[in-house]
Amino acid sequence: MTLNRRDLVLGAVGASLLAGSAHAADAWPSKPLRIVVPYPPGGSSDIIARAISQPLSEALKQSVIVENRAGANGNLGADLVAKAPGDGYTLLLCDVGALAISPSVYTKLAFDPSKDLRGVTMLAYSPHLLVVHPSVQAGNLKELVALSKKADLNFAVTATGSAPHLAGVALERASGARWQYVPYKGGVQAIQDTVGGQTQVLMNGMLATLPHVQSGKLKVLGVSKSTRMPLIGDVPTIAEQGVAGFESGTWQGMLAPRGTPEAVIQRLNKELVTIIRSADIRSRLAGQGAEVVTMTPTEQEQFFNKERARWAKVVDAAQIKLD
Repeated sequence: MTLNRRDLVLGAVGASLLAGSAHAADAWPSKPLRIVVPYPPGGSSDIIARAISQPLSEALKQSVIVENRAGANGNLGADLVAKAPGDGYTLLLCDVGALAISPSVYTKLAFDPSKDLRGVTMLAYSPHLLVVHPSVQAGNLKELVALSKKADLNFAVTATGSAPHLAGVALERASGARWQYVPYKGGVQAIQDTVGGQTQVLMNGMLATLPHVQSGKLKVLGVSKSTRMPLIGDVPTIAEQGVAGFESGTWQGMLAPRGTPEAVIQRLNKELVTIIRSADIRSRLAGQGAEVVTMTPTEQEQFFNKERARWAKVVDAAQIKLD
């Protein structure tokens, strides 16, 4: 079989492109990186971003800047990264589960997470804690459900359509509870108002919520994990309290714009997995109620698709839609 001139030219062009891609990956990084956290400071994603930024900077020998770009339930910052050049210099660290919810909740989402973003690795998981203001006369889920049927209970929503919001909706439907949802623009404000008593019930990531439980400012009634958390081993799971199979939480992960060179994705995965699994960071996160969870880029994208299908059913049943 012989090759004609066109085949030879195309082959040369393809080889040139591959060589160029490999060269670009070898040269990366040649300038500072930016990790966009699409939520206000102080939340779970922000805590993890700041924990890994310095070790990542040391590993890559470049500055790593953490930038909070809150708004639209995390979609503002995610959109910024989705539209950024796929060169490995702009990354997104967010709740991947919440990101998977957005396509079902928002009718006019400015980007498509599954097409515009590429998974790098998952980093950590922390279950949601079901907490109440200490004045609430309930010591477990059963008592809270009973109280909700005879008293007005305001449920603080970290953001309409967020993972904690949908977890609250799923719990309300499964347990028969009744509460009024009060939306906020982030978990920090939702926690503050529940601590202050303006709202009485909250579900939020353990990483950001546990300190307020430990200080006595909030009372924990359940954990949304299949098994109990060693850090609060005396707190029963929600499943143990009559809602079989109930599980939710926040899944912090790193993503990059689609089109980022595969070699860069793999290098980031390698460095981030090493950093998040280090004894120091693993111990620090465990002390705050988060478990280190890592994945390959492909595994993370499979997880994203599974979560998107799962929460789409809850969104549809609850008829939650935003422009």
